[in-house]
Amino acid sequence: SFLRKVPGSASSWAKSPTRYSPRAASITGELTSPRLIKSHLPYRFLPSDLHNGDSKVIYMARNPKDLVVSYYQFHRSLRTMSYRGTFQEFCRRFMNDKLGYGSWFEHVQEFWEHRMDSNVLFLKYEDMHRDLVTMVEQLARFLGVSCDKAQLEALTEHCHQLVDQCCNAEALPVGRGRVGLWKDIFTVSMNEKFDLVYKQKMGKCDLTFDFYL
Repeated sequence: SFLRKVPGSASSWAKSPTRYSPRAASITGELTSPRLIKSHLPYRFLPSDLHNGDSKVIYMARNPKDLVVSYYQFHRSLRTMSYRGTFQEFCRRFMNDKLGYGSWFEHVQEFWEHRMDSNVLFLKYEDMHRDLVTMVEQLARFLGVSCDKAQLEALTEHCHQLVDQCCNAEALPVGRGRVGLWKDIFTVSMNEKFDLVYKQKMGKCDLTFDFYL
């Protein structure tokens, strides 16, 4: 399976992306199945067997306001990137598709268009916070994994602990995993500008997000 997520969307569950390249393809081809590969690639750049439905894709999307805050904190935490600009500038770059991995707006819409494919499971980060049990059950069905009640409860509890870690401000800068994170840093004018850009770039798409719970 491929675990797909936009940068900044799922915090510390898997900390470093697998860059899919000819070399990576060679390495992953030698791994024992079932294999879990994490990537940030847009849909159009995924290997052909994923387009053909031969492997399963799990895509996790997060509301873009929380995502851009988390992505900003992530950039500031990395020595290799060492971003020292303001959040306002970072957010402008995000809205103008000038950050690494390309446009979030194109990325998420591209996968949304394939949400009905039999080998694609499109998930929302906010739904995980709202009803983790249902999401775990959904994942198990999609992956063809059988769980009895005790196993499901144990797995859900373990996932709850991971989610709590992601939302703990002591574990990560400003609690990057929280829903509604953006309200702590967005100004009124920034929010208005972001809403305008979001409407312009997502206006023809029926994908919706919860910006707070």
